[in-house]
Amino acid sequence: MQKVDGVIEKIQDKKILVIGDMIADVYVDGRISRISREAPVLVLEEAGEKVVAGGAANVVANVATLGGEVYAVGVLGDDQNAESLREILSNYDVHVEGLVLDKTRPTISKTRIIAGGRATVSQQIVRIDRESKEPLSKKMEAALLAKLDKILPQVEGIILSDYGAGTITDGVKKWLINFAGKNKIPTMVDSRYRVGDFDGITYVKQNDSELANFIGHSIDDMTDFIDAGTKLLSKLNAGGVLITRGELGMSLFERSGAVHHIPVSDKSEVFDVSGAGDTCVAAFMLAITAGMTPIAAARVSNVAAGIAVRKTGTATVNFVELQKAMDKMQ
Repeated sequence: MQKVDGVIEKIQDKKILVIGDMIADVYVDGRISRISREAPVLVLEEAGEKVVAGGAANVVANVATLGGEVYAVGVLGDDQNAESLREILSNYDVHVEGLVLDKTRPTISKTRIIAGGRATVSQQIVRIDRESKEPLSKKMEAALLAKLDKILPQVEGIILSDYGAGTITDGVKKWLINFAGKNKIPTMVDSRYRVGDFDGITYVKQNDSELANFIGHSIDDMTDFIDAGTKLLSKLNAGGVLITRGELGMSLFERSGAVHHIPVSDKSEVFDVSGAGDTCVAAFMLAITAGMTPIAAARVSNVAAGIAVRKTGTATVNFVELQKAMDKMQ
């Protein structure tokens, strides 16, 4: 097993491109006032609102906080959520020149209404999603490709974060994978609904439910799981497939046929799994570009994700937190 000593120093300033569905995660906090006279629902008094980076933008933020130099490429609308995301990412010193404006579609947003009171625990009561269902226009696809053409010569690793909102078109996907292959740049995809379309990618990240969706049936035991992971690896001709499994940790399938099962790094209480997969992808790709083996990168990724799930809401993990957690494991 490759040691992971000095990993924090190794991943600093690694240049990573993140392309995908940039999402504004909006949290509206409300204090329970009374029951409405109009319907049997709570009346909330707004107590605050915050916007955090979600989707591919959360991958971007995690690469930045872990110490990488990150280039964000994606599509934003002409609205306040776009301004909020630009400001958030700029504050992380992210290169945001790859974010293109499309006035015909809104910035993808997920607005969570949080209700609570003095005697009750705050919790999410409803989520409102906003995104265009129309395919990305050829004009916008060309704009993304033009941004990529300028940015790609500078990067050492590429992450494709596909939340199903259409930013990564077939044309963009093929162009990126071909470019990366010719220039020996490692790539990683995290695709919620169409992972089987990313043939030729270097690494794949999925959770166990997404893996089950890929094979078209439930995964009932370890035999099913090994078979499913092996099929995905073979289908995409990938170098490795990393599957997150909740309380069971992670499993890494390598092209050599080796399968590694990595237990959770910390069994303390899990608060929220939102965005932990983004942290996982960010840490893995930084470790790979630093020259670590896939299994060593997966171990680093596992520790980083373990920190993320102990935070409430979509969150980032910074290099100081990761260093402390890894020091405890030595």
